[in-house]
Amino acid sequence: MTENIGFDKIYKDYKNLVLKAAHTYTGDLDTAEDIMQDTFLALYRDMSAKGVKDIAEYPNIKSWLYTTAKHRAINHRKKTSRVVSVDAGGSEGIEEPATESLESEYLSEMTEKMRGELHERIFAALMKKNERWHEAIMMICYMDIPVAETASRLHMTENALYVMMHRARNWIQNQFGVEYDELSRF
Repeated sequence: MTENIGFDKIYKDYKNLVLKAAHTYTGDLDTAEDIMQDTFLALYRDMSAKGVKDIAEYPNIKSWLYTTAKHRAINHRKKTSRVVSVDAGGSEGIEEPATESLESEYLSEMTEKMRGELHERIFAALMKKNERWHEAIMMICYMDIPVAETASRLHMTENALYVMMHRARNWIQNQFGVEYDELSRF
């Protein structure tokens, strides 16, 4: 894996994000670490299959990693939520968890997929509109870097950063608010 510098940079930059996403949905650190490894293995295989060597070829990598880790964690939680019960006669049985109907599960999955695609479009458009807005939002909203540290990295005051974030959010709301509201109705 060391031959792919792009992968190493992605791993270094986003391993905490992926671990946090997996832990949020599993509640177990060991499982979250396994999911993180599986997520990065899937990314490495995808990069190898496509011949990708540079992080620039993955403009929406953060969304991809977060969504992949989240779905793997949710699937893991569903698989492990089955409870083994023993009845009075001593025989074991598997008690299936109560789940939503297949239709509502499908709609939930489709809505989540569409929301991920919308986020990718938003970040691609944001990058075209203003790279500094994109960078600031990525640092604060996705990488959970504190405002003071983000302002320092961007060589600006915290107040200037707040103003910039406000303008970026207003632009996003104006450009994509209707689409986002539509998805929220489901």
